[in-house]
Amino acid sequence: MTNIITQLTNLPYQQQRIDLAAAFRWTARLNMHEAVANHFSLAVNDDGTQFLMNPNQMHFSRIKASDMLLIDANDPETLHGPNAPDPTAWGLHGAIHRHCPHARCAIHVHSIHATVLASLADSRLLPIDQNTATFFNRYVIDEHYGGLAFEEEGERCAELFQDPNKKVMIMGNHGVMVIGDTVADTFNRMYYFERAAETYIRALQTGQPLRVLSDDIAEKTARELEEYPEQGDRHLAELKAILDEEGANYAH
Repeated sequence: MTNIITQLTNLPYQQQRIDLAAAFRWTARLNMHEAVANHFSLAVNDDGTQFLMNPNQMHFSRIKASDMLLIDANDPETLHGPNAPDPTAWGLHGAIHRHCPHARCAIHVHSIHATVLASLADSRLLPIDQNTATFFNRYVIDEHYGGLAFEEEGERCAELFQDPNKKVMIMGNHGVMVIGDTVADTFNRMYYFERAAETYIRALQTGQPLRVLSDDIAEKTARELEEYPEQGDRHLAELKAILDEEGANYAH
């Protein structure tokens, strides 16, 4: 019998698979998943058109490195294979990886506070603290939700990510899409966006006037946090260390 470690070593893009699996596990632990929906992807070739993604309707808390699908964004037969991805995952992530080579990793969730923000008539995230300032001038709002993200909707959403500086899409009436350079970078951004959205929503709930930062200070804060060394890498490394100490099988 072939040793499982040997099998895993022979899988392509093993470290990328492990990082994705850890991100799925921790997203479930944070209760930022939604049943067996939502999806993450990671480009693995130079132009970004080949990518890893979670299998169709597998719970995030069970996903392992070896479960990841390897998908070609330019293959029109993708939905007809035996291991076809979720059709909305294909529509949304396929379009992003075809048209946005700077979006190496893409994370889509319906986390509670980001989705509440996306459900407001005014979905702006005002800079009222350090976390909300992180995203100053760095998100785009999709104002034209058109139903489930099948291919046509996915193509429309991908057009909104043409500016590489906009790394979060507040998907009106839907949820949030976060992009980045690596799994660690993107997961960290998703985590902080949900924290920022929670702070903002809770501040609105008080009914009191907001203490909004000036544009200059908000931009300064956002730049300083972008340049803060290794935060995303260290964040994911610590989460993997916790999973390893618990004996989790995410890396299998």
